[in-house]
Amino acid sequence: QVQLVESGGGLVQAGGSLRLSCAASGRTNSMYAMGWFRQAPGQELEFAAGINWSGGSTYYADSVKGRFTISRDNAKNMVYLQMNSLRPEDTAVYYCAAQRSYSVSRPPSLGYDYWGQGTQVTVSS
Repeated sequence: QVQLVESGGGLVQAGGSLRLSCAASGRTNSMYAMGWFRQAPGQELEFAAGINWSGGSTYYADSVKGRFTISRDNAKNMVYLQMNSLRPEDTAVYYCAAQRSYSVSRPPSLGYDYWGQGTQVTVSS
């Protein structure tokens, strides 16, 4: 069992930046690909970014490519999402998720094994 806790969300103006963090605990000695997902009000949950277990391969949704950067520090059991040039349409609850796999699923799926509780990101215009 793996527990995931997100932090770093908040209110930011359009064009600003936020850095989300995800702390993993529990059985973290297995290989997990990690992903960030988001759900806007009234919208379905969607994939934003993913990273393989080693951190050597990343994958982004077209909507965030070039603005968001996912990274991880396995020694600290942490995953990050650096979000730059934020737009009002990035407003959503952001979730961290872990998948028992070395690689990120392509195309991305919602079939992740563990999920955090989410952190709210609000971008004002």
